[in-house]
Amino acid sequence: MDALIIAAGYGSRLADISPSKPLTPVAGVPLIELGARQARSAGVSRLTVVTGHEAERVEAFLPGLATRLGMTIVAERIGDWSKPNGYSVMAGAARIAAAGGGDFLLMMADHIFSAGILRRLAGQGGTDRDVTLAIDTRIDSELIDPDDATWVQRDAADRILAIGKTITGYDCVDCGAFLATQHLPAAIAAAIDAGKSGSLSDGMQYLADRGRAMVMDIGTDERDAWWMDVDDPRAHALAEQLAPRMLAEVYA
Repeated sequence: MDALIIAAGYGSRLADISPSKPLTPVAGVPLIELGARQARSAGVSRLTVVTGHEAERVEAFLPGLATRLGMTIVAERIGDWSKPNGYSVMAGAARIAAAGGGDFLLMMADHIFSAGILRRLAGQGGTDRDVTLAIDTRIDSELIDPDDATWVQRDAADRILAIGKTITGYDCVDCGAFLATQHLPAAIAAAIDAGKSGSLSDGMQYLADRGRAMVMDIGTDERDAWWMDVDDPRAHALAEQLAPRMLAEVYA
């Protein structure tokens, strides 16, 4: 199975800790390695990493990581990493398609997850959807930054109705992990053609408006449904405290 990790952005809120967000260590393990290890635990054998800011440093790290994990890891560099993250999705998905890949797990480099989330998500494909998003209903959790979170409103059938940072009426939060088909990058491109900025959320809303975007509730188990967006110094400090316990298989 393929996975795609978006690792192109600047990461300004972590810049005082590390010049490269994907290489920022959490209890001694870089974020990009945490994501790769958890993807491997979910059955991923080939990982595509989209690079941009500090691309040379990130790309230099990947061959050793591939050797340690025994998996194929390739980099896809984008020219303008200041563009919205949907451009990274399109570039990475095109690389996967060119290699003959099918559905793929999509992850953000600054999000870390218990392996159970990704394993369950990998089995969520179906003819009734073009993308499945892992969501958390614990919207008041101290681990969620309400000023930076992407919120989701869903219907009774677990179809996404609305997604974005500024929507109202939401009932869950985007965990930053998706099971995607090639319809997702196509939807981002269609949203751009319609005048949108090109964010991943634009593509998700495009599919949601057509009834093709679903959610997977990660549940409430303390360990098996644990995730964090490590996006600023506060979150990084919490991750350093919690990750070795919650991701014990990575730190063993």
